[in-house]
Amino acid sequence: MIYNVLHYGATGDGTTNDAPAIQAAIDHCAASGGGRVLLPGGATYRSGSLILRSFVELHLEAGAVLKGSDRLEDYDLFGSDRPAATELSAPTYQNCEYSGMPTLFFLYAKDSESVSVTGLGRIDGNEKIFYGAVTPWHIEGAFYPRVPLLFLENITHLTLLHVTLTGSAFWTTHMVGCNDVLIDGIRILNNLRLANCDGIDPDHCRNVRITNCHIETADDCIVFKNTAAALRYGSCENILVSGCTLISTSAAIKFGTESEAPFRNITVTNCCISRSNRGISLMLRDKGLIENVTFSNLNIDTRLFSTLHWWGEAEPIAITAVRRSADAPVGTISGIRFRNINCISEKGILLYGDESHNITDVTFDSVSIRLEKKTDWPRKFHDLRPCAMDCDMLPGAVNAVFARHADQVRMEGIKVSIAPQLLEQMGQVFDVAECEGFTMTQRY
Repeated sequence: MIYNVLHYGATGDGTTNDAPAIQAAIDHCAASGGGRVLLPGGATYRSGSLILRSFVELHLEAGAVLKGSDRLEDYDLFGSDRPAATELSAPTYQNCEYSGMPTLFFLYAKDSESVSVTGLGRIDGNEKIFYGAVTPWHIEGAFYPRVPLLFLENITHLTLLHVTLTGSAFWTTHMVGCNDVLIDGIRILNNLRLANCDGIDPDHCRNVRITNCHIETADDCIVFKNTAAALRYGSCENILVSGCTLISTSAAIKFGTESEAPFRNITVTNCCISRSNRGISLMLRDKGLIENVTFSNLNIDTRLFSTLHWWGEAEPIAITAVRRSADAPVGTISGIRFRNINCISEKGILLYGDESHNITDVTFDSVSIRLEKKTDWPRKFHDLRPCAMDCDMLPGAVNAVFARHADQVRMEGIKVSIAPQLLEQMGQVFDVAECEGFTMTQRY
């Protein structure tokens, strides 16, 4: 059955609040056993919070736009049941502590089955109403946390197909405790200056396939998380990312920093990363662990952005496992494989563990690194933010590999070339210390 929102009173005039009509169509569809809720093309439907239901497919035809309301109160789905979003005490690049539970919502679903969002239309988060301080390199949000475009908790059989998600002012697709997720052929086109607008955040999720997507975001494109608020859902595991093109002001693929439970059995393959501040970033800061992860057949092209505003130093691969705070535990990273990776970057590979040597068993097989100058930003540090160390920006020259406290690392057939413009900024090509069982064969 098809439930056309125009038949429930939606106007699609780009001004009227169509949320009551769209919600009525969703609710009727669910009550009737399921079907498709249709937003016809050629119209803009304005809305605040919407609740998606089991067995309902929200379908946006080509030319249809579902755009967020201009009124913050329209996103207050739960009223006083949740604490209000707070004003920033510090910029989020200095302090972005977040348990994982937002306070305001746009598209929301919880404890549901067979939820789908599909079609060639567009969902627009109306980012500009959330702006705080603006610079040429960075836009801070006015408060924190802001409104995720989609917040989907404890959904079994979740499907996102072909839609374009844009203008998100916070995590675009936050999935919490979801099982059996298919995300295929979607586009996420966010502002590359607006902080915290991650693309896809699988948080304590299992059995996830993310394929054939194009993602442009400030902060991270695809970021696996295990937040404190959702510990009851267990590990983030059994995940495939394939055939994606990724552009990020932070990391194209990231693990963490929220890492309260294990990440395991994750494969990233056949992807192209470009114009990103980091390519692959494993950032363990809490008590969890990262194990059995494979990266293969990747092209990674990174460049520096403003070091003040964005974490990262244009590393194609960064693996760090350090304490978030001095009195907190930190877990381990092991069983990580990189195979057939081509890197063009302004800085090299970073491996930095805790003094307990909590990074082990990492293999690089057929990895090439071409170091080139692409920007005028300084290349003087190794970025360990966020961490409890006194020096989270560790002074250091340009290296092809910089490694500390990482054991049993094997680099087999690594190839390095250095552009002439970077030669004067080079330190040791391979700066490796306090690493047991580090072996390397280099090809030329």
